[in-house]
Amino acid sequence: MRILITNDDGIHAAGLDACEKIARVLSDDIWIVAPETDQSGVSHSLSLNDPLRLREISERHFAVQGTPTDCVIMGARHIMKDMPDLVLSGVNRGRNCAEDVTYSGTVAAAMEGAVLGIPSIALSQAYAFSTKRHPFWDTAIAHAPDLIRRILSVGMPRDVLVNINFPDCAPHDVAGVAVTVQGKRDQELLRIDARNDGRGNPYYWIAFGRGDNSGAGPGSDLAALNEKRISVTPLRLDLTDEPFMTKLAEVLS
Repeated sequence: MRILITNDDGIHAAGLDACEKIARVLSDDIWIVAPETDQSGVSHSLSLNDPLRLREISERHFAVQGTPTDCVIMGARHIMKDMPDLVLSGVNRGRNCAEDVTYSGTVAAAMEGAVLGIPSIALSQAYAFSTKRHPFWDTAIAHAPDLIRRILSVGMPRDVLVNINFPDCAPHDVAGVAVTVQGKRDQELLRIDARNDGRGNPYYWIAFGRGDNSGAGPGSDLAALNEKRISVTPLRLDLTDEPFMTKLAEVLS
């Protein structure tokens, strides 16, 4: 099995090393194509106005001056001689739940793999304020290989990717696996942090306040992580809302 690994945290990220360890449990045919620099939050963006710079780090390890989506395209269409059998994106430093999936470069890389018809899985390791500097990478490393095998044994539908989030706890403290829906974060936690530079000119950070997600909906990815369970969420490329489409057709057709 040929595996293409990428991420959005960059070629030197600790989570990329974790993902390689996961992949090597599954196969010896591993290719790593990751962004040269941190691309968190770039979503499914493509570099259309700038050239892509490719740098070989070592054998089968490449850095691309571009987005995670660029990396998947470069890896699958240019660097690898044959199309990969699996795309693994991550392991992201921090969870990718709820609305995060629309911003996440990690999820977007898996999305691009699905666009290309390749089974694709996004992997993210949650952390808390106390574990921010040292997330529980061993949790993803310990649990991901078996999960990936079981998911692939089912046979992933075309145009579907799988988003996996590992809870903020040690491997032996994981309470189980939950197949979940995409949750909904409390948007009251979203805020604008206004500051002034040394010359008194204003600038701003988009930030999230700290919350316990106690209102996470039952069966959601957020709820699973609160319960120290691994969240497994299948996501479709087709974003069409069919019930509302039917209503629109009644009044617009």
